[in-house]
Amino acid sequence: MFIQSLIRSNSGDSGAEDKEELLDKQDREDYNVMPHFKNRTDDQEEILVMEDGAPPRLNRQHSDGFQHHQHSQLRARLDIQDDLEECDLIEGGNSCSRSCYSCWKYYVLDTFGDDWLFCLLLGISMALISFAMDFCILKLQETHVFFYNDLTTNPILRFLLWTVYPLLCIIFSVSVVQVISLNAVGSGIPEMKTILRGIVIHNYLTWQTLISKVIGLCFSMGSGLPIGKEGPFVHIACIMSNLLGQNVKGFKRIFSNETRNVEMLAAACAVGVSCTFAAPIGGVLFSIEVTSTYFAVRNYWRGFFTAVCGSFVFRMMDVWISNEATITTLYPTNFSGDFPFDPLELVAFSLMGLLAGLGGATFVYMHRKIVFLIRNHGHKIFLHKNKFVYPCIVTLVVMIISFPDWLGQFMGGKLTQKDSLEHMFSDQSWSITTDEDIKAVWADPNIFVSLLFFIVFQFVMTAFCVSLPVPAGVFFPIFVLGAAYGRLCGEAMTAWFPEGIHEGQNNFFIQPGGYAVVGAAAFSGAVTHTISTSVIVFELTGQISHIIPVMIAVLIANAAAQWLQPSIYDSIIQIKKLPYLPEISSKHTHLYNKYVKDIMRRDIIFCSYESTCRQIQQMLQTTDYRSFPIVDNVESMTFLGSIRRVFLERALERALQYNQLQSPSVSYGDLKDLEKYGDRPVVDNKAAIFGSITRHSANSKASAVPVTSTLLGVPDGVTTQDYTTWYESQLDKRMDFSKCPMDGAPFQLVDTTSIYKAHTLFGLLSLSHAYITEVGQLVGVMTLNEIQDYLEGRIQIDDNRDPRTSQRPSGGASGTIQSTFELDPMHIIHK
Repeated sequence: MFIQSLIRSNSGDSGAEDKEELLDKQDREDYNVMPHFKNRTDDQEEILVMEDGAPPRLNRQHSDGFQHHQHSQLRARLDIQDDLEECDLIEGGNSCSRSCYSCWKYYVLDTFGDDWLFCLLLGISMALISFAMDFCILKLQETHVFFYNDLTTNPILRFLLWTVYPLLCIIFSVSVVQVISLNAVGSGIPEMKTILRGIVIHNYLTWQTLISKVIGLCFSMGSGLPIGKEGPFVHIACIMSNLLGQNVKGFKRIFSNETRNVEMLAAACAVGVSCTFAAPIGGVLFSIEVTSTYFAVRNYWRGFFTAVCGSFVFRMMDVWISNEATITTLYPTNFSGDFPFDPLELVAFSLMGLLAGLGGATFVYMHRKIVFLIRNHGHKIFLHKNKFVYPCIVTLVVMIISFPDWLGQFMGGKLTQKDSLEHMFSDQSWSITTDEDIKAVWADPNIFVSLLFFIVFQFVMTAFCVSLPVPAGVFFPIFVLGAAYGRLCGEAMTAWFPEGIHEGQNNFFIQPGGYAVVGAAAFSGAVTHTISTSVIVFELTGQISHIIPVMIAVLIANAAAQWLQPSIYDSIIQIKKLPYLPEISSKHTHLYNKYVKDIMRRDIIFCSYESTCRQIQQMLQTTDYRSFPIVDNVESMTFLGSIRRVFLERALERALQYNQLQSPSVSYGDLKDLEKYGDRPVVDNKAAIFGSITRHSANSKASAVPVTSTLLGVPDGVTTQDYTTWYESQLDKRMDFSKCPMDGAPFQLVDTTSIYKAHTLFGLLSLSHAYITEVGQLVGVMTLNEIQDYLEGRIQIDDNRDPRTSQRPSGGASGTIQSTFELDPMHIIHK
């Protein structure tokens, strides 16, 4: 019925005009009633583009896939209408008989739900990408081993081939990242956690980043360095979700709706994990733990459906291409189910969890110190100008130490991470195993020395390698490291109790492979602060015989690690200075008695109904905020709502049109591009309205540079003097807000709201700022930065101070005021 009503409403000669009138009416009406309790769309509007002799049209401007969904939903519906108008069966306004492709396409979407089809397509596409990447990585790693084993027997040539090949792979990976997209560097999970928290990171979910991430990850992992795939693949899945929503016409309704788009990104995080380990349940739970503070249960099915589709297709590819008999687990084990462990072994498992927690916290601390050491090193300028120096140094050190004819013979240097994990999960004890491959790798000089060397090398080198400027995940290397730690404990227990703990008529031997499973789950859970690693190991091995030891060790490891250090992903967020909301600990119980008026900002910039065009122009020239609060007048300060920057610019354009003529074509969506240019001036037709060239810097306020009258858009037949007189008189007139869409219900708090409650609301609703009112009067604004600074001790509250006095440090407002309305993407792009 909706489709048919759209068709009938567009019949006649004035279809285009009716459509634009509908857009303009929907622009004003929907925006005024929209409950804006979210914040991420402050800079994601659809913007009117004015052309000579043409009515206003919408110019769709994207910022990492988020849009103002009121405009976009309406445009998506009108796009459906345009498609249906192409149907040959629609003649003279008659309704369609649903026998053409366009009608059937939308009938299927409406009947079965575009969410299901979107999740299905996303899961299948990610499974194909994951399988293709695994194939490429495997071939690159096999080539490395081939060069060492079969190409030559000369020890010098073998050493050169062993070190030079990975060096070339890393150089290529760094080159791809530097040339195509720097956003491909690192894991991707910390940034996705920030995006799902409500912050827009510029160009982070684009096809350039996708290409850079896929190619760079294949070569960085193909080099043999201890880095993982899981984190980067979560990023790849989110990019695919964003691109599908943008470019597949049937899914634009999902992309245009901010809430549904975020839900699909959450589902993409789940499929990113599940396609790496073929673990749909653990993938969903892990993605929730590492990316969400609060999770909407209504999105649960999307994550599971997408993860199951991805895991199924990913494993079926092995059946179809690798000629496997059926779908199996990636690392199958065969532990005894009759007596998997002795109850007294739970003491050993508990101690393992405690040591794993201490080791995980140490790893996070070491990684952070390594990054700070590189940044603060005396030769950092040299390292920053030469992007290949640090990766090459780390790669050479890793390859030299792991050279199989040298120290590598004591730590399984020839094995890939996957082969090492298969050995760690072996059922039998290595001291009595009949597997010749295991004996050849780990028995020289003995299994304990080899495992100890492997653990120390993997621990240190992983901390260095995940800090390289290449796509690199951290989960799989620490998972292998934890498995080696557990294997060492299991082999030690086997040596101490060769006949089992209880000697008697029925001896049940200790299973070192079970200790490896417990160690892998505990150590990876300690580093990431997650419990779902226990589920992942069960899906990887296909057995739950050690469910009690795994859960005990994981819980103890998490408790110890959380007491000492943040998770590796939160640590990276802090290192990159991404916006985040610190957790409230037990020492913050006083937050119940502290109020937002104690930490809010009072030096805000606002507009009123009495503001002149000159004041609005000056405000737009000297600030780059995405939205502004509006009050009735300066004396009463009654808070009326907020207006987005783009709507103010549009209203100012209308006010400065000479004799109501159409101005030259102007796209204010291009204002967002100013952030790309840094200190370089950006000149476009917006100077016809603002009368200035705007120069933006990531570290300074916008400054206006006067321009000549030829850039002011002087109409033909009008002298410059007459136009200047008219222009100045228009600037002194009061601004007309009657046609300017206003958000009448932005998120606001009263000044006596406790900081604890504000913290909860910011986390629950993914807010970045809230306006503070007192008896309906605008008195300040509080951002994520204020809460973060207070919880971390950078803001001190004096109980005896005048309540009208700001407690911000001197100069703090001018340095961080950008975050009042929307965070500047230039401040959070990874450098």
